Amino acid sequence: MSHKSQRHIKMARLLTATLIAAGIGFTAAAQAAENLRFAHVYETSEPFHKWALWAADEIEERTDGRYTMQVHPASSLGKEEDINEGLELGTVDVIYTGTQFAGRAYGPIGIAGAAYMFRDFDHWQAFADSDLFQEIAQGYQDQTGNVPMALNYYGERHVTSNEAINEPADMEGLKIRVPNAPMYMMMPEAVGANPTPIAFDEVYLALQQGVVDAQENPLPTIRAKAFHEVQDYINLTGHITDSLITIVGGPRWNQLSEEDREIFREVFQEAAENNTQDILKSEEELVAWFEEQGNTVNEVDRDIFREAVVPAHNGDAATWDEETYERLQAIGQ
Repeated sequence: MSHKSQRHIKMARLLTATLIAAGIGFTAAAQAAENLRFAHVYETSEPFHKWALWAADEIEERTDGRYTMQVHPASSLGKEEDINEGLELGTVDVIYTGTQFAGRAYGPIGIAGAAYMFRDFDHWQAFADSDLFQEIAQGYQDQTGNVPMALNYYGERHVTSNEAINEPADMEGLKIRVPNAPMYMMMPEAVGANPTPIAFDEVYLALQQGVVDAQENPLPTIRAKAFHEVQDYINLTGHITDSLITIVGGPRWNQLSEEDREIFREVFQEAAENNTQDILKSEEELVAWFEEQGNTVNEVDRDIFREAVVPAHNGDAATWDEETYERLQAIGQ
């Protein structure tokens, strides 16, 4: 065999070896960079987004790069109903969602979203840390295959309007925007208002154009979505001590090792604790800020609103049994 032929054979072998090595490297990289999609409907200015980004970094670091995660904020992957469906389909891997939206799939988990269900923040925190919440979360997982990781404090929900609301009678006939989930309608219906579901990203325009007269959300959300620009009054009804659940979709969860499942739980629990502290701090500061913007922040007697709503807790709208309700009410007493 000529030297020239030998050299060609060596070059061919070298090229083949290089391609094989590159293929192995590509496969390993593909396995190492399993990319997750975290979807939510909140603005990039809100703590929820900040701590979702933090969780993405932590998961990549703690899994040694086995998982990366892209966070998609502000309804960019769909409205809240869409991203809940996406969990089942595997088109998204992680979401934040309200307990009331999760309650569509498993009724008892919606109890945390009912009006005046909690006495105060401490009662909410005690529930978030309780065996009862763990049991309800397990029931949701059994029903859907999706896995709740943690409860994030979303804040106390208050009614904004263009006229002062001091008592339930002031809400009679009021066309108030609510999220498209039944529990959000409990308080408006109890006081004779007209709850009107509108998607989150359409609320500002609906208020501006007079499609609805009012809406309800926590103070940090009112600021982030600039609802105070198109509403004069912020009435501190505090009617829902609200939560977001961090949920990992079943299709993704089933692919995780036990070690990685533990990492996901730890990271999302830490993120939830940080979200909660940020929202509490923001709530403390925002009353003065809204007043500086020219809004009237209206203190109301919450007890008279509570009295109007409590009879509905175990009424037709309830998606939980009375035992669950009594256990929740007994927490922290």
